[in-house]
Formats: sequence, C-alpha cells, structure tokens
Amino acid sequence: PKYTLLNPSDDAGVVGGNVLTSQRVVDVVLKAFKACAASQGCMNNLTFGDDEFGYYETIAGGAGAGPGWDGKSGVHTHCTNTRITDPEILERRYPVLLRKFELRDGSGGKGKYTGGNGVIRELEPLRPLVMSILSERRALPPYGMAGGENGQCGRNLLVKKKQNNSERVVVSIGGRCSGSIQVGERLRIETPGGGGYGNYRNNDDISTSLATEKNDIIGANKTKRTHVHGTGSLTSYNSTQFSA
Repeated sequence: PKYTLLNPSDDAGVVGGNVLTSQRVVDVVLKAFKACAASQGCMNNLTFGDDEFGYYETIAGGAGAGPGWDGKSGVHTHCTNTRITDPEILERRYPVLLRKFELRDGSGGKGKYTGGNGVIRELEPLRPLVMSILSERRALPPYGMAGGENGQCGRNLLVKKKQNNSERVVVSIGGRCSGSIQVGERLRIETPGGGGYGNYRNNDDISTSLATEKNDIIGANKTKRTHVHGTGSLTSYNSTQFSA
C-alpha cells in the first residue's frame, strides 16, 4: 500500500533501507512462518572521519537458531556480502586504534539450539573525530522461537575519561547517534546475539513446541506437523561447507 514503511511518499524522510529496513522485513517473514529465531536484525553501520577522510564499516552479530541448528556467531545475516577491514590495515591507514574485537559471550539466546553470539568492537581515535552509528535491536531483542530465549540487545557505549584520568565513565549513546569523540575516549559497539530455538529446560521434541505455536495457522482439521527441516540457500550453503 502507498504511504507505508515499504512504499513511502516521495518527500518522506528515509534512511538505511538496504541495511536496516530490509532486516525488519526478514524478521517479520521468518516469524510469520515460524521458520527460525531472529538473527541480530541489524548491520551496525559505523562511520567516522573529519575534514580529510571518511571511513564506513558494518559490524557482524549473532545468527538465529532453528530446528536442527545452532546460530553462527560473529556473522552478517540476511543482508551480507560485506567484509570488515583487517585490524592491521585499519590502524595503518586511519588515525584509530582497535582496542578490542571479540565475540560477545553469552549474547546468544539459550535453547535446545543456541543463538549465535554477537561481537564487541572498541575503537579509540588518535585525533578528534566525528563518529556516527546507525543501528537497531538496541531496545527490542531478537526473538527466540519454540521456547527458545531471546538474544541480547546490542549496546553502543562511549567510554570517557574523567579529568584526573583515573576513572572512566561509560555513557550509552542509543541506537542512532552522531557526535565528536576525543583522544583518549573509546567507542564500544556490542552487537546483538541471535535468538535461541526450542526449550532447553527439558528434552521434549522441539517439534511439539513448534506445532503448539502453529495451531492457529495449521487448524484443527489438518495434519499435525511433527518434523521440520531447514531448507533454502543458507541450508544448502552450510551443507556444502560442512561436506567439503
């Protein structure tokens, strides 16, 4: 329909359609069909620079688990085909230090199949810069499915030093922010984890939980589904990788 999120008017303010709006569409479709838990639902778009240069990167997170698989950690999902700059190249070409880049343990949702973990990426400028972050899933977590827990929300944090340089103050800057960052300060991005799939508290067949959730879709007069198998390009890709 016209004048909706996916078909706005010509004068509507829009941004991030390919990296954020597209993720919302995928989340809705996968949940409607009860296909799998939500992935991080975001590409964590980070830019920084000054009058002399500009730099842009997207940051990975956790993939959602599904009927028969754990979610992958530290990957892009749904909107992919980007590769982050190697730390050595980043620090050689740009006035920043990469203080931390690691998996965010425990950020994936628990379940019979566990959601993938997000990542932690922490940057420190070597001269005053403007840094901007465009991200989602900072307030509403990636959903779990069939009894699995939600993945953890992401966080964007500015780590500042007090005047005596003896302590640090951590400020949450929200999901969308642009501002100056000074020498000695750090921008810490904690990306969301993927949702879990299935109830991890017992050994019941995961399809039982799934069928219960689908009762309103399947209907009482239709055959109860007892087995769900992953299909599609992602499953085919994983099968190829594991069999290589």
